Amino acid sequence: MDLKNSTSEKAKRDAQLVKDALENGSQKAYSDLMSYYRDPLYYTLLKMMKNPYDAEDLTIEAFGKAFKNLEKYTTDYAFSTWLFKIAINNCIDYMRRKNTSPQCVDEDFGVFENTSESDSVQSQEENYMMKERARVMHWAVEQLRPKYRTLIELRYFQELSYEEISKELNISMNNVKIQLFRAKYMLSAIMDKMKNAI
Repeated sequence: MDLKNSTSEKAKRDAQLVKDALENGSQKAYSDLMSYYRDPLYYTLLKMMKNPYDAEDLTIEAFGKAFKNLEKYTTDYAFSTWLFKIAINNCIDYMRRKNTSPQCVDEDFGVFENTSESDSVQSQEENYMMKERARVMHWAVEQLRPKYRTLIELRYFQELSYEEISKELNISMNNVKIQLFRAKYMLSAIMDKMKNAI
């Protein structure tokens, strides 16, 4: 594996571990990669799932998927960025399977919360992934029909209550909920198409 694109010491370290795992079947390399990223990955997924058992399962699953597809990793990106992308996409898939309604899209809107400050478990890679999801979500919202886009913007970008939206649009609160449900359903479908196209 070519390490010339890996600029930071951490990136070089990770790229060397990936190389050892692939070329030499080094179990220590796999173990080291997991030890470096298990905790930050777990806490990221815990924030999304709000359930320690699901977060633990999804953490193990993410490492399993990453290690199974390790030959697809390139040093164009940090290993941690690649790993977190796999984990977050897997988490979103899980939420969509678990919920028959598209309410899981609400989790995606969490990326619009403050991402400028890092806490003790949030790495630069996590910030990058959250900001990237925010960019994707903004694009997806733009694809909605105007009335549904307005509902999403009022609810999630301006953080208005159902009652406030009802007054703003001069429609019943029940109608707000129904139309917002449809808007989230359409948004979920757009996100799925985007993911399948990648």
